[in-house]
Amino acid sequence: MNQIERNALIENYGRAYELFTKALKKYPEGMWTFKPAPEKWSIRQIIIHLADSEANSYFRCRRFIAEPGSKVLGYNQDRWADTLFCNEQNTADALELFRLLRKMSFDLIKNLPEEYWSRTVMHEVSGEMTMQRWLEIYEEHIPKHIGQMERVFEAWKQLNGN
Repeated sequence: MNQIERNALIENYGRAYELFTKALKKYPEGMWTFKPAPEKWSIRQIIIHLADSEANSYFRCRRFIAEPGSKVLGYNQDRWADTLFCNEQNTADALELFRLLRKMSFDLIKNLPEEYWSRTVMHEVSGEMTMQRWLEIYEEHIPKHIGQMERVFEAWKQLNGN
């Protein structure tokens, strides 16, 4: 990947909060706990997941820079979404945590020298991962969940005759 392509990814990565909160406004807050199926996530679970995921991403980003070659932990996102009482957590706080963590990582990586992008860590589930791959994964993360929220909303509308 050349520098121009990477800079575009970094800029998209940095706009994630705005992209997500703009999309979130489409969905009435009263339906955020709706799950289209037991194994599917609600919008509230997605919001809480973003804070959890970003906390892990924040830590991983710093490992690439300060401790290349080190190990990073995975986590079972479905278990976290199902067992961490998402319906009782404050979504405004979760969104603010996501915003701050993403901003801090964006500010750190936006001018990172080229040689850092090939640094690796050892992910306990996925194996060796480059910093470049980390950026690609987290740059794609928000659009993926916006699509997921849209599917939840469509299922909710069908159930409610809209």
